Amino acid sequence: MMPFLTAIVLAGFVAYAGSWYFGMIEGNFALLLFLATVVTGLYWLAERFIFLPRRRAAAKTLEGQDESRRAKLAAQGIQDADGDVSTARERIMAQPWWLDWTAGLFPVILIVFLLRSFVFEPFKIPSGSMIPTLLIGDLILVNKFTYGLKLPVLNTRITQGNPIQSGDVVVFRYPPKPSVDYIKRVIGVPGDEVSYLNKKLTINGKPVVQTPGSDFFDESMMKYYQYFDEQLGVKKHGIIVDETRSAFVSGVDDFKFKQNCRYSVEGVSCKVPEGHYFVMGDNRDNSADSRYWGFVPDGNVVGKAFLVWMNFSDLKRIGAFN
Repeated sequence: MMPFLTAIVLAGFVAYAGSWYFGMIEGNFALLLFLATVVTGLYWLAERFIFLPRRRAAAKTLEGQDESRRAKLAAQGIQDADGDVSTARERIMAQPWWLDWTAGLFPVILIVFLLRSFVFEPFKIPSGSMIPTLLIGDLILVNKFTYGLKLPVLNTRITQGNPIQSGDVVVFRYPPKPSVDYIKRVIGVPGDEVSYLNKKLTINGKPVVQTPGSDFFDESMMKYYQYFDEQLGVKKHGIIVDETRSAFVSGVDDFKFKQNCRYSVEGVSCKVPEGHYFVMGDNRDNSADSRYWGFVPDGNVVGKAFLVWMNFSDLKRIGAFN
């Protein structure tokens, strides 16, 4: 019964993962990992309190029967009785495959679940919207506790962390499609008046300092762009601007609190509502961000990106970033 039931459970996980991989469904990795933790945990408990004691009892019975047989033979004067039950005992004590693939994996899955849910989560940069700060192919780590811990799957905040600040690079669930993760830089926090007009950033009426640097060559586009050091808060970061692109924001979606934004041929100005953030990519003219699809709710924020831990095309990319 248990081997058949386990085969069905494992087939269900494989079917879900396969359907997600081939685009047949929108997968939820956090939910999948949570279910895997629960299922393997139940098997682990059953192994510890039911199946393992049964196997130990069976092994003890076997040993008792062997001792009884040897005692009877000894009473008849036979001291060197043949037969070794050690191999049979090992077979009795061995975990069957359906426990090895469930209870045996539970400790590893639990550690991954806890680390991913409450400590760090890895992501891969799929696009060039954060160039020059992050390049396509960068593998980054996101701090899950800086802004406060959240319950996995439910995304309910359970601790108060540091407030999200202007200039932070955050990973968040894309508001129009929460199953997709995005990464951008926070430009405006609740209450800020953010203006990006003629490719110049102003926050609460104060121009953000931009210091021009050498032109930046984007290898993904094989093109040079204007480079600036921009300062939001206490730290500087790089941005690039395409001087051939218009400042006009075209193709704007309908989104919640759109009435807080004013669009013109010069760009856009927005008042950031409470509990939301205005985000933009450092690749200012090649980034689908808050200018197009609106504000990021606080509940959508996954964590703060802070480290490139690997880039297989360029190992020099490894390290922290602003």
